[in-house]
Amino acid sequence: MLLQGDEAATLEALVAESGAQAVYWNRRYGAAQREADRALKTALRERGVRVESFNGQLLNEPWTVSNQSGEPFRVFGAYWRACLRRGDPPPPASEPERMIFQSLPARLTRRASKLDDLGLAPRAPDWASGLRAAWPAGEEAALERLRAFLATDLDAYAAGREEPGDAATSRLSPYLAVGAISPRQVWAALKAAQHAQGRDSARRAASAEKFASELGWREFCHYQRYHYADLAARNLRPAFDAMPWRKDPASLRAWQCGLTGYPLVDAGMRELWHTGWMHNRVRMVAASFLTKHLLIDWRAGESWFWDTLVDADPASNPANWQWVAGSGVDAAPYFRIFNPVLQGQKFDPRGNYVRRWVPELAGLPDALVHEPWKACVQSLAAAGVRLGENYPQRIIEHELARRRALEGYAKTAGAKGRTASKQSGRA
Repeated sequence: MLLQGDEAATLEALVAESGAQAVYWNRRYGAAQREADRALKTALRERGVRVESFNGQLLNEPWTVSNQSGEPFRVFGAYWRACLRRGDPPPPASEPERMIFQSLPARLTRRASKLDDLGLAPRAPDWASGLRAAWPAGEEAALERLRAFLATDLDAYAAGREEPGDAATSRLSPYLAVGAISPRQVWAALKAAQHAQGRDSARRAASAEKFASELGWREFCHYQRYHYADLAARNLRPAFDAMPWRKDPASLRAWQCGLTGYPLVDAGMRELWHTGWMHNRVRMVAASFLTKHLLIDWRAGESWFWDTLVDADPASNPANWQWVAGSGVDAAPYFRIFNPVLQGQKFDPRGNYVRRWVPELAGLPDALVHEPWKACVQSLAAAGVRLGENYPQRIIEHELARRRALEGYAKTAGAKGRTASKQSGRA
């Protein structure tokens, strides 16, 4: 049923009109959501309605993991080791053999909205066609993706996950983000696959451990959101408030459109626009480029990713942006400034990824596809590349950008300020 209106008032009215005796939901972890859920629980219980909430999003509840002082962990490694010491999370419940549904009163169904009537889907142009092709929706699609990954891609995960042209990643993040599959389902299936017969045990064990740690990083992002309510709004390291971010709408737009003149960055941003997804290695390079090459506030990048990623969630998106910028907990060192050329040469050495998403450069040889500005006039002409016309000149030179970024980061005193105070609670 799709109803519109104030959340609490609509749910309370639905309970009253339907005669429901119990209400169940999966917990939410944002500060405002937790407060709303607490208030709703109180209101319904005062009516004599049974109310229970459950963990459907995480492997561990955020309030169950803390350091020896009872404070939240600020370093991922220590956090994840503490999680692993707790043992495997409870396995997901089995599907019920049958479910009994009761019809709702007609007066309720008449009030319900239809999703198509809300006019949310794009019409002309249908800009979401690439997203639909890349991401079949629903639980069955999520389970099929999980089965395919474990059967064919898991063994190569540890070795191949960093290459954007490789299919070694799980591509489960959109399904986890919307709740089409739960991390406990993924964890249980991973453990079962890890011990499957007839596999290269050492290779599989290494890949399974690495993939599990990526689930752990997702947990750590949600852990941060729980303890730091304004994760998406303020620097977790207050020293970064002194960072001299630049207001540069033209450069921001060039980055958004994949027109920076750096092929790996541009390929990633175009992949994002077309499919709603970007390989994780390229996300780091693109985010580093915005915050360190262009000195544009990480919040501008976080907002763009929120609007364009199919796997954006309110925890992983800001936590990862703060990690790259250097303003978050356990963040990348402020002096780590990815060189997009070297990153491309290392992780896309044959240029397959760049050629797919930046076809203007497809005719360049492998040695030049990541730095077309080094190509001679003859090579550019042979490849049909006209720098500044059909592909942009570099928006800034790497060494100049690096020096400027380090000067800016020096104003944050190495970003050694205390982490912002925590805010917690649960519903």
